Amino acid sequence: MKNLTKKGQRDLSLVNRALKEGDSSAYNELLHLYRDPLYFMLYEKVNDQEVAKDLTIESLGKAFKKLHLYTPDFTFSTWLFTVAKNHCIDYLRKKNLPTTSINNIMFNNDGKRTSFDIISNELMPDQEMEKSQRIAILRRIVNKLKPKYRDLVKLRYFKEKTYEEISEYLDIPIGTVKAQLYRSREQLFKILSGSKQSL
Repeated sequence: MKNLTKKGQRDLSLVNRALKEGDSSAYNELLHLYRDPLYFMLYEKVNDQEVAKDLTIESLGKAFKKLHLYTPDFTFSTWLFTVAKNHCIDYLRKKNLPTTSINNIMFNNDGKRTSFDIISNELMPDQEMEKSQRIAILRRIVNKLKPKYRDLVKLRYFKEKTYEEISEYLDIPIGTVKAQLYRSREQLFKILSGSKQSL
């Protein structure tokens, strides 16, 4: 704690207020301090604005839920970015579908033995667990949303519908879908800045 910079001491003070006093303003300040830096870091890794926004929300949710695990041996920002990077790695790993190599007694046109790859569309057990945990975090937060946003978010993130599918399902323009999802994310960020009990 002695070696922390002024910024580090400020963050530690906010963390202590959030944990010991359940101070929602402390959560709110931490969120506003790190939401944008987290987003830009994640965007660089996934190169997709929508995914980066989702991962930012989820990473903050994970961090606020595990805030009691933070120790001042290093700065809060280092810890927070580590949580976000690990969450991003899990996401990217899930996106890479596993390939199973099978050596089979098959021959090519030259009569030589060859092998082939079968690409599996099924997630590995650990990937299924990661996906379930990701959805569970979102569900707890989404239940706090207004009903019209809640339904929209569930279609997008739980049922993994595209904007076009949501537009057709709800019979509303794609522009409206995107605008309402944007507003729902703003609400999610506000909920994330509340007390840890809400997570």
